[in-house]
Amino acid sequence: MNGTSEGPAPAADLGPAITESDEGLAPRAVRTEPPAYRSVFTTAPLAMAVVDAEGLVVSANDTLGTLLGTDPDALAGSVAADLVDLASDAGTWHAYREVLRGHRPRLRCTRRLKRADGHSLWAQVTVEPLAGAGGSGDTGGGDAPGLLLSVADVSARRELQARLRHLQMHDPVTRLPNRALFFERLTAALEAESYEHGGTGRIGVCYLDLDGFKAVNDTHGHRVGDRLLAAVAERLTRCAEEAAHARSGAPLVARLGGDEFALLVEDSTGTDQLADLAGAVLAALQPPFELADRRLSVTASVGVVERHTAGTTPTALMQAADTTLYWAKADGRARWTLFDPERNANRMTRQALAATLRPAIERGEFALEYQPLVGMEDGRVRGVEALIRWNHPQFGVLAPNRFIALAEEDGSIVPLGRWILRTACHQARRWQLAHPDEPPIFVSVNVAVRQVWDSDLVADVARTLEETGLAPHLLQLELTESAVMGSAGRPLQVLKALSDMGVHIAIDDFGTGYSNLAYLSRLPVSVLKLDGAFVRGFQYEAVPDAAGSGTAGVANPADEVIVEAMVQLAHRLGLTVTAECVETSDQASRLRRIGCDTGQGWLYSRPVAPDRISALLGHAEPGGPAGVQAGVGNP
Repeated sequence: MNGTSEGPAPAADLGPAITESDEGLAPRAVRTEPPAYRSVFTTAPLAMAVVDAEGLVVSANDTLGTLLGTDPDALAGSVAADLVDLASDAGTWHAYREVLRGHRPRLRCTRRLKRADGHSLWAQVTVEPLAGAGGSGDTGGGDAPGLLLSVADVSARRELQARLRHLQMHDPVTRLPNRALFFERLTAALEAESYEHGGTGRIGVCYLDLDGFKAVNDTHGHRVGDRLLAAVAERLTRCAEEAAHARSGAPLVARLGGDEFALLVEDSTGTDQLADLAGAVLAALQPPFELADRRLSVTASVGVVERHTAGTTPTALMQAADTTLYWAKADGRARWTLFDPERNANRMTRQALAATLRPAIERGEFALEYQPLVGMEDGRVRGVEALIRWNHPQFGVLAPNRFIALAEEDGSIVPLGRWILRTACHQARRWQLAHPDEPPIFVSVNVAVRQVWDSDLVADVARTLEETGLAPHLLQLELTESAVMGSAGRPLQVLKALSDMGVHIAIDDFGTGYSNLAYLSRLPVSVLKLDGAFVRGFQYEAVPDAAGSGTAGVANPADEVIVEAMVQLAHRLGLTVTAECVETSDQASRLRRIGCDTGQGWLYSRPVAPDRISALLGHAEPGGPAGVQAGVGNP
């Protein structure tokens, strides 16, 4: 009454006003705010609205109206969830309902909102009980619950984040997506299960590497190299746009680093689609690149992988792509290669064998089998070739062609070769002692070139012969023609030392390597082993008979002339000749007729265990090897 403030009005004066609902049902309580609160609410720089327990807007301030481009009074009575797009996904809608019921203290999310003028903005939406509300959402002045909806424009922040993300996820040289974005898209594609939404449920990758790009950098400098990468990126992008699929759009082109690029095809339709894309990529890169005053040409090798998304991981897919790219490089470059599961399995097996080879020697997983070398004139066993087998605990019995090359690569051929030499010589001596009335047979052992270089082979042989008591002339060492021909320096000295010791030296697979016949006279070689390709050529060619049935046949004389010439040359040089891969009696007869000394092959026996060689000793069958065939067994 004297003009002084008596404090805030009693709560009873701020009670809810009663309004009728549109349906004419029970009246609905609407919050009436204090004048001071109304003033702050109306002029606040933050866009806000009061929402009742049913989720309807009670009132909105001017800032919210301006933000949405509409009259704030027109927002009263509208559904708050629709106003700020809270029902567009199930998770946000559920959280909002929990806040509305008082079971959750707050909801905060980011939404893309559309203004009345059609423009859109990014906004951070917060929904929480009004200050002073009770545990059930009470606003503090009565029983009516209420929520405060606040909306903050974050479009500028989102735009900045988008620019920063673009810089983070794109390559600055080519402006293509980088490795991080590529793997993000790849991971999302594998997790999408697109077949449930009309997709194919398949995915494909073309992984390419420029051939000889390092030479461009080294010759023209990195600036020119960068220009070339950018030009390559433009052609790849054009190629991807031309290959755009109606369902999945254009493949994603990314630079993974260096001169490596990848094209990701989501919802691929099969290997044909990826093969066509790879072919188009190679064709697109074929024309020369005009870079300022330079004209550069570049090719690429492409690894292609296409498979179901189910059960595939990003790591597994890219490992397969990398392996296939390596195959394309190894196969000659400037080509594309499709992933081959069988070839990959062989590669994995090879790696597994390489990792376990040395321990296998120590564990005693190797064994020797022996294949007879039979005199062509009398059919008697003159010697045997020792052939190693690996009794692998996982892959079973492995022939030498599965692991000898690996042993040569990692050097384990040296200890393995010592074991073969010692085991074979011990076995030859045992046969000699077990058959004192028979002429002793020699044992032939294969020697790798790396054994000559990386070990003292002469000392190893001398020590083994002394240890076993085997005479030197009963040991024959086989080296391939490519390893022996052109030998000089240490290899030649080793061969001469072994020959002087009395050990026989044989050239294996003769006729397939250098075939430098004049060099033979300079080598301490005593035996030539003709490659099986010559012997397999000793076969009849079918020709039409009088009735035209084609059952008659004549021998091809060319192979016989070649072999006869080699046999005669060898004999003139004082060498003996062994024919490999003798499989038929006709081959044996023809070899015997042209003067071949010994034969080796399945006609006489497959490689067998040591105890079965004893059964062959002493048998002779000049007209046919029936006695020797008693030892035939599975390889």
